[in-house]
Amino acid sequence: MAKSWQNLTAAELGREIGAGRINPVDLAELHLEAINRHPHADRIYARLTATRARAEAMAAHGRARRGFRRGLLDGVPVSWKDLFDTAGVPTEAGSALLKGRTPARDAEVLEVATQSGLVCLGKTHMSELAFSGLGLNPVTATPPCINDEAAVPGGSSSGAAASVAYGLAPAAIGSDTGGSVRIPAAWNDLVGLKTTAGRLSLRGAVPLCERFDTVGPIARTVEDCAHLLAAMEGGRPTDLGGASLSGARLLVLETVALDDLRDRPAQGFEDACARLSAAGATLHHAKIPEVAEAMGLAAALFTAEAYGIWRDAIEAAPQKMFPRILERFRSGAAFSGADYVAGWRRLEVLRKLWADRTAAYDAVILPTSPILPPQADRLMTDDNYYVTENLLALRNTRIGNLMGLCGLTLPTMQPSCGISFLGAPLQEERLLRLGAAASRALR
Repeated sequence: MAKSWQNLTAAELGREIGAGRINPVDLAELHLEAINRHPHADRIYARLTATRARAEAMAAHGRARRGFRRGLLDGVPVSWKDLFDTAGVPTEAGSALLKGRTPARDAEVLEVATQSGLVCLGKTHMSELAFSGLGLNPVTATPPCINDEAAVPGGSSSGAAASVAYGLAPAAIGSDTGGSVRIPAAWNDLVGLKTTAGRLSLRGAVPLCERFDTVGPIARTVEDCAHLLAAMEGGRPTDLGGASLSGARLLVLETVALDDLRDRPAQGFEDACARLSAAGATLHHAKIPEVAEAMGLAAALFTAEAYGIWRDAIEAAPQKMFPRILERFRSGAAFSGADYVAGWRRLEVLRKLWADRTAAYDAVILPTSPILPPQADRLMTDDNYYVTENLLALRNTRIGNLMGLCGLTLPTMQPSCGISFLGAPLQEERLLRLGAAASRALR
C-alpha cells in the first residue's frame, strides 16, 4: 500500500492523513528513503532536511490524532528550491558564490508553510542564481527531465519540478522571475502557478530581480497548487467546486507567442485549444502590439537589476561562475540608471494598455514554451544551439512577468508541451478555478 502513496497528489495524501489511513511520519520516511535510493537524487536534491522533516511529520501526526489539523496539507512533505532560506541549513542558490551560506532564519513563506503543517523534505537544485530557464547548471548539478533524461528539465526551478516528476516529493515550491516555475513544470508534464509579484513574501528568498521575482508551487494538479498557495499565505484555499469552461472567454495571443513554434509544441497547443472549445470555452484570436514593445524592454529591466544586485559578489570571484551565466549578468552593465527608470515608466503604460485590451476575457492563452527541452550535452558544446534555445525557452513565459500577471501552466496531450493561462494581477483564485475546469478538458 505504501508504495502507491508516491502516486497520489498532495491533496489526496492530505485526505488520507485526515482519514487516519496515512501516518505523516511513515509518509516522510517513505519519501526520504525513495530519495536516498534514487539514482538521480544527487542531481535533484542539493541537500535533505531529514531531521527537520521527521520532527515536523511527528508534530503533524500528533495534531491528526487529536483532531487539530491545520489544513488539508498538514503532514504532507514538500521540497523547496535552494533559494529559500532554511534556518541552520545552507542555502546556496545553485552558485559557488554562495557556497556555505547558512541563514539563521527560515524564509517567510517557509515559516508560514511550516505553520500550516507542510513538511520540509529538503532543498532542490536550481539554475545558477536563478538566471536561466534551461535548468543547465554545470557548477552544482543539472537535474534530468522526466521525458528525456539526456535533456535539461527547465529552470530555474529545475530540481523542484524533477522532485515531483520523479515521485521524490508530492509537490515543490519554486520561484518565477521570467518563467522559472512554468517552464520546468511544462517540460515535466506538471502544473505550475506563477503568482502576482508581491502576493507572496520574498523575505528570506535569494533575489534575482526583486521587482519581477515571485514564489510559486509546482505540483501534479491545480487543486494541489490552490492548497499550496493557501498554505504559504496562511489562508483558505479557493473553492474549485463547480468550476466550468461554459461561457469562458479566452484570448489566444498572436503577438510574439506563436512565432517560431516547434512542431510538437504547436500540435500540443492546437489540440489543447480544440479541447477547451469543445468543453464550452469561446476562443478569440488577437494581436496585442504592446507585447512586442515590452519584450524589447526586457533586457534593460531584467539584466540591469540582476547585475545591480549581484555585481559586487560576481566581480569579486567571477571565475566561480558558469561563463554563460556570468556573461548574462554582465550584460546588465550596458544599461544606465536612466535606461532602467525610463524602461519601467514605459512598462507601466504598456501594462495599462494590456489590461484594457484583455479586460473582456477570462484569461489569455498561449503555448508555455515554443520549444522542447534541449539536450544537455549539446548545450555545453554547441554555442549557437545554446544561444537559440536559451532565448526561446523563456520567451513566452516572460510576457506574464512583464505585464505583471498571474499565470498557470497545464500539461497538454504532447509530452513536455504546456499551455499557459494568464490572468489579471492578484486574480489567482479566478485563474485556479478556470485552470481546474481546463485541466479536466485537457485530459
